[in-house]
Amino acid sequence: MRVAEITTRIVRVIEVPRSQLADFLKMPEALQVGVYFLMGELSDAGLPRAYIGQSGNVGNRLVQHNHGNDRGKDFWNRALVVISLTNSMTQTHALFLEWFAIAEAAKAGRYSLENSNTGSQPYTPAPLLADCHEIHETAATLLATLGQPIFEPLRNATTVPSEKELFYCKGSGADGTGEYTTEGFVVLKGSRGRAENVASIQGTSNERLRELLVKEGVMTVQNGLYVFTRDHLFPSPSTAAMAVMGRSANGWVEWKAANGKTLDEVKRQSVTVAG
Repeated sequence: MRVAEITTRIVRVIEVPRSQLADFLKMPEALQVGVYFLMGELSDAGLPRAYIGQSGNVGNRLVQHNHGNDRGKDFWNRALVVISLTNSMTQTHALFLEWFAIAEAAKAGRYSLENSNTGSQPYTPAPLLADCHEIHETAATLLATLGQPIFEPLRNATTVPSEKELFYCKGSGADGTGEYTTEGFVVLKGSRGRAENVASIQGTSNERLRELLVKEGVMTVQNGLYVFTRDHLFPSPSTAAMAVMGRSANGWVEWKAANGKTLDEVKRQSVTVAG
C-alpha cells in the first residue's frame, strides 16, 4: 500500500492493491467515511477503467466490491481511498464529492467510467461547499501523484487561446481538429470522421478500434458521419488520423496546421540538435 498526503491539508489518499485489502481493513481509516476510486484493466477502446463511489464505512464497501457480486465492477485491481485525517468528512461531504468527482472525471475524458449514472447534485449546505472543493482539489493532486490523473485535462494548458497549436485532418468526409501533446494526440470534441471504413482496414484491428470508440460513446453517428462527443487521447497522430479518416494514415503528414505545414514539419523537422 502507498499513502499520499500534503502536510498542510487534512486529506489522505491510500492506494490499496486488491490483494492487500485484508491489510487495509485492519487500519482505522477503513472505518471512516470516504470516497474511493476503483482502478483496473483497460477498456476495449484502450482507456483505463474506473469506478467512483462513497461510503460511510469505506472498508465494508470495498469488501462488497471484492466479493465479485457487484455486477460489472470486478475489473479493478486497486482502490484509491480518500479520507480525512481528522475524521471530519461527513456523509454529506462524501455524497457531494462522489457526484462532483464523477462529473469532473467525465469532463476530463481520460478514463472509461463504470458508473451507471451520474445522478444529480445532492443538497449541500453552503458552509460545506468550500470544504468539499478543497478536499477535491487536494485529492485530485494526490491521485495524480499516485499515477492516476483522472481529473487532469487532456489538452495542453495554455493561458492565451490563440497560442494553442491546432492541427486539422480533412478529406473524404473527415474534418478533424486536434492537438499534439506530450502524451499523444488529442482529437477534439466536435471533430467529424468518415463513417465508412475503406476496404483495406475492414476486418482489422483498426476497424475494431473505430467500432469500440462508437460503442464507448467517444464517437456517435450523426447525419452519416462519426462525430466526437468529447476530447479523446490517441497514442499517436497516425492512430488519431485513422480514427477520423476510416483508413490507414500517416498522421505526421495528414494532420496539418492552419498554414498548411504538416505536423511533421512543425513538431519534428523543427527540432535541431544543439552543437
